[in-house]
Amino acid sequence: MSAEAQWALVKALDQRRKNVAEDVVSRIKTHIGTSPAVLFMKGTPDFPQCGFSAQAVQALRESGANTFHAVNIFEDPELRDALNKFSNWPTYPQLYVKGELVGGCDIVLDMYRSGELKKLLTEAGATA
Repeated sequence: MSAEAQWALVKALDQRRKNVAEDVVSRIKTHIGTSPAVLFMKGTPDFPQCGFSAQAVQALRESGANTFHAVNIFEDPELRDALNKFSNWPTYPQLYVKGELVGGCDIVLDMYRSGELKKLLTEAGATA
């Protein structure tokens, strides 16, 4: 393969990476826009696959948010990898309310204990 052909291939692969990255960010934004409360988590609300995700789900449910949108990050590895960069938050679960990152399990639990989570969810229209 000539050097010119190699550079053309590198350029094509770089463009492909950019397109994939834009697609993943678009999917993240679509998820965030589907509901007033969105939880990116390991597993599902009924079958969480880590203790932190289970605790976040319980805090949401006990705060009245029984219909939040949950995204199982194990089902979309590209999304899982890109979400950390998008949010600048290194761990899961990640809770978004009205399109804004609230935080992970520790923050959600602190807000639950203080009553702030219920207030935030109610104001966002995320409670039943």
